Amino acid sequence: MYPGAHAATNPDHPAVVMTGSGRVVTYGQLDDNSAALASALHGLGLRKGDVVAMLSDNAAECFEIYWACMRSGLYITPVNRNLNADEIAYIVSDSGAKALIASAGVSGAAAVRELSAQVEHAFVFGGQVEGYTSYDDLLASAGERLVDQPRGSDMMYSSGTTGRPKGVKQAMLPIQVDQPGDPITGLLGGPFKVGPGDVYLQPAPVYHAAPLKWSGAVQALGGTVVMMEKFDAEGALAAIEKYGVTTAQFVPTMFVRMLQLPEETRARYAHGTLRLAVHAAAPCPPDVKQAMIDWWGPVVFEYYGSTEQNGITFVSSPEWLSKRGTVGKAMIGITHICDEDGVELPAGQVGTVYFERETRPFEYHNDPAKTAEATHPQHQSWTAVGDLGYLDEDGYLFLTDRKAFTIISGGVNIYPAEVEAVLTLHPAIYDVAVIGVPDDEMGQQVKAVVQLKDPAAASDELAQELIDYTRERIAHFKAPRTVDFIGEIPRLPTGKLVKRELEKLYVPTGV
Repeated sequence: MYPGAHAATNPDHPAVVMTGSGRVVTYGQLDDNSAALASALHGLGLRKGDVVAMLSDNAAECFEIYWACMRSGLYITPVNRNLNADEIAYIVSDSGAKALIASAGVSGAAAVRELSAQVEHAFVFGGQVEGYTSYDDLLASAGERLVDQPRGSDMMYSSGTTGRPKGVKQAMLPIQVDQPGDPITGLLGGPFKVGPGDVYLQPAPVYHAAPLKWSGAVQALGGTVVMMEKFDAEGALAAIEKYGVTTAQFVPTMFVRMLQLPEETRARYAHGTLRLAVHAAAPCPPDVKQAMIDWWGPVVFEYYGSTEQNGITFVSSPEWLSKRGTVGKAMIGITHICDEDGVELPAGQVGTVYFERETRPFEYHNDPAKTAEATHPQHQSWTAVGDLGYLDEDGYLFLTDRKAFTIISGGVNIYPAEVEAVLTLHPAIYDVAVIGVPDDEMGQQVKAVVQLKDPAAASDELAQELIDYTRERIAHFKAPRTVDFIGEIPRLPTGKLVKRELEKLYVPTGV
């Protein structure tokens, strides 16, 4: 469903509210502007299957661009504004984008001015940038609304936490006039009953897959997206109260930041309207999740998925409390756990997580070898993204870690996420990452890299305290052998650790 379905019945209903500026975009405005943009791009020669790149901060125009692509058969490729100039240029080039639409709010990025030369058409909103044409002028140039509106899709690039970003090309879906057209919209409109009366808090960077897709799904169902220009722990609590937020999505790091607020600050804001607080994107330490359930009640839901959208699992608070640590059962796809040869493993054994679909849901753009690597050796409709885990006897999935992050010490696999989960809520720690570093005897040893709340507290005594703290809670061989203190843990705005940056400090090649 396009915004026009809601604009026709309730054109003044807010589709987007920006928490910082207070700007409101109604469904009537979203429908008019996205239809005008679709027409204007068509007038420039873009046709079904062409790519529009978007480089933006969190701005309401992002949804106009998204829906213009969705209603005209185009791929939208959001570009992470925090990447360096070479990485941004690589994505724009690799995607084959014919048009680039940028926000003047990111005009300070080193690559922005040079990017206009890479594409046939470059536009900017929110100000002026050399080499770019005004977005407002583009909208003003639009002709009649398009009669033929083939459904578009997205081509997201992976976060690149373990290597160069990969373009994930979703299949174009057929138009379904009376039904939600994608799995996320189907889930929100079905089991979660999201509709026009819902208010969805979007605190994360909109260039990532989940923030953009889930916001689009809420708008497909007629709800209001309340978007933060940038996440702030107290600001998120204030937004929940001010706007009567009913649904929200967070990453575990955001939970940690909210829990680190003083108790009197947390108690200042009401959250009784929340009926669905979803978290995803990174492993959530069990103690963190337990604390959120204790605070907000049984409204905390978790899903496990990926940019590839090859499968999704969900788990409710009651389910999680009975199976602490699970990411739930599959709601999209069928889960399989396989060894390195593709042999399916029994319950309780750790292996690669595959999802089975009727047909392949994605491919890696310009990388058939990577597509083949993600495909099961015997089953072409089973795909994996490099995560390890196991199923219990009831079919609930438990993740252990990314295959690329696994530490092998003395021939034994150690999963950093388990160690990080133990250390996350230590009162001295602001953030933590666990990596494997070279060890002459064991091959690798476990190292904890810690960002302290008070950097002045760093000491050999505190390092030993953290090692002992871990040993009291999990097996000794999993505990860090050494602890280093660092000024800041490198994370993406989604909360994902960029472990390759840490590894470079200890292994010059980044291996």
